[in-house]
Amino acid sequence: MKITIAGTGYVGLVTAVCLAEKGHFVTCVDVDEKKVETLRKNISPIYEPGLQELMVKNEHRLTYTTDYKKAYSDADVIFIGVGTPEQEDGTANLSFVRAVARQIAENVTRDCVVVVKSTVPIGTNDEVEDYIKTNLKKSGVKISVASNPEFLAQGNAVKDTLHAKRIVLGVEDDFAKETLLALYEPFELPMVVMNRRSAEMTNSATNDFLDLKISYINEIANLCELVGANIKDVTKGMSLDPRIGDKFLHAGIGYGGSCFPKDTKALYHLAQNKYGYEMKTIKAAIDVNALQKTKLFYEARKSLGRFDGKNVTVLGLTFKPNTDDLREAPSLDLIKLLEKDGAIIHAYDPVGMNNFKKTGLEVKLYETAQKAIEQSEIVFVLTEWEEIAEADYQNKIVYDGRNCVKNKKGIIKYIPIGNYK
Repeated sequence: MKITIAGTGYVGLVTAVCLAEKGHFVTCVDVDEKKVETLRKNISPIYEPGLQELMVKNEHRLTYTTDYKKAYSDADVIFIGVGTPEQEDGTANLSFVRAVARQIAENVTRDCVVVVKSTVPIGTNDEVEDYIKTNLKKSGVKISVASNPEFLAQGNAVKDTLHAKRIVLGVEDDFAKETLLALYEPFELPMVVMNRRSAEMTNSATNDFLDLKISYINEIANLCELVGANIKDVTKGMSLDPRIGDKFLHAGIGYGGSCFPKDTKALYHLAQNKYGYEMKTIKAAIDVNALQKTKLFYEARKSLGRFDGKNVTVLGLTFKPNTDDLREAPSLDLIKLLEKDGAIIHAYDPVGMNNFKKTGLEVKLYETAQKAIEQSEIVFVLTEWEEIAEADYQNKIVYDGRNCVKNKKGIIKYIPIGNYK
């Protein structure tokens, strides 16, 4: 099949490369000329384990272009994989999705299936189909819009795509259904077929359930500190129950990234503003996460006083390991508070420092975790990179936001989340 994918970010590029790995010829279209030039050199603009290697391996099946007219004109399947960033009011910004829909309507010349891969509010697929069919420039062309939500986790995106637990297909007709079943047949994975709104809801409900689980265990960890329980033992006891399991049951300083924070707010605002239904559990997860991100700062300030003039080291800038993504990362919340309080901030991250430089925050960056640790007596651990977990923290006061520090020998004071021992 001839596949076109609009957008070359985490969703679009990973989808493109994995489809090429399964034998499809894929054209990636993006408005960013510099990014396209980089991609043509088989260089990934994002850090994602395994992605670069698959780009090189499948270069004969991958094409990168800014010419959306040519890209859309003769495709069998067009994926919309552009960003849907959070707006100030918490809703999803669909301007990029709508722009692609407009381009498709103007340039498609043959029957095709348009697949919305981006995470979007329930009902967006209907809007996309209505727009394309109403504004279709070439008459007699059959267009079917389908929802095929992504469930990948950054840092594990390639594996999550090639070895997914399921592929969800939201379709409204046999044309879309049969086309997508054939497209994904080489993956040999379970496929769940449903209508479009159910697929959109499945995506939102899945992400938000994981948010709830993270916020719940973080609240339990906070209570462990008050009652004298150990969150490590508590989570082990809970996780052995097959009804609960051990996934997303690790206490810390909250979640970040491009999906979880945005998706919880988007679903909450959709339910509240469009349907008049308040999702109290989702609101609680949002509130808990916001407080959890700043928990260690206020604990440290209560114990150590103002940070004015004090050297402080922050280890881990990305929102999780194995990614260079800083969006909604707890490090940004902490550093802004430290900066406001007058601290002299030193930091390190294995792959996130180039992106961090774009934030404009005044932080001194170092080439290794150990070098950054040497600059301060007070150290905040915010991302569980292996190098950070195995570093030497002797003679330091360590606030461990991920309960990951392995060598506690010689630490002056160790403060984990939830009395983790």
